[in-house]
Amino acid sequence: MILKKQVYQADKKVNPFIGILLFLISIILLVGTGPLGFVYGILHSLFTKGFRGLGEYLLKVAISIDQLGNVMMMHLLNVLWIKKGGYKFGNRDETISSALGRNKVLGTLTGFGKAIDKILDVIDPNHSLNSIDYYIEPTDEIIDKLAWIHLKDGKILGTRSMGKEKYYIPGGKREKDEVDAQALLREIKEELTVDLDIDSLQFVGIFEAQADGHKNGILVRMTCYTGKYYGELKPASEIEELRWLDYSDIDKISAVDVLIFDFLKEKGLLK
Repeated sequence: MILKKQVYQADKKVNPFIGILLFLISIILLVGTGPLGFVYGILHSLFTKGFRGLGEYLLKVAISIDQLGNVMMMHLLNVLWIKKGGYKFGNRDETISSALGRNKVLGTLTGFGKAIDKILDVIDPNHSLNSIDYYIEPTDEIIDKLAWIHLKDGKILGTRSMGKEKYYIPGGKREKDEVDAQALLREIKEELTVDLDIDSLQFVGIFEAQADGHKNGILVRMTCYTGKYYGELKPASEIEELRWLDYSDIDKISAVDVLIFDFLKEKGLLK
């Protein structure tokens, strides 16, 4: 049974005047009702769940403030904390710590950014890495894709597109309003001519790395599933070749697929 059905949608373009108006309204509401709501939230949390409830409530507030800071300070943070080609701060759905962690993985933190990261690690070991949020809405910096992991005798099915040299785990991007299962079934049918059994789909994990063929700082996020299929596997659409790959083929695949190969190798599923 499929475990995750979240649909990611990028921000829509808005009229700048509407943006200014909504900002002013939000400030009025925050100043006018924020303090009252905050005090009530503290009391409600204490009386219903005690200090545990208070801690949970304040953590939610802290995360929201962190997300706000990621937007309010994005231009400054993009100058001070990351090198050219780094992953940009500014996703309204993401915390500062999450964006910091992505840049740490990419190796694009400046000296200032590394210093901030070390301070956070003293307070909470591996704070930024553990804060990376793989469920945030997509932006121009994150390419959202799905992949079908099909293993046989310790090997994984790979595909090579026409005119390409590298092999990729089959899958692709979702279309508007598609959930994971719909997008994956459509892509696999188009590429390999087979029908996935939706009831057999099992969530494997989400992997993220620098996107091949894109400028530095553009990431691809791969949400992976296993599942049974009906029909005969044959290359179709832009796919020129199917090939069974093992760990020795790691030099023939993309950066994000390397992470998936490492994961499967560690689990003993890939030779």
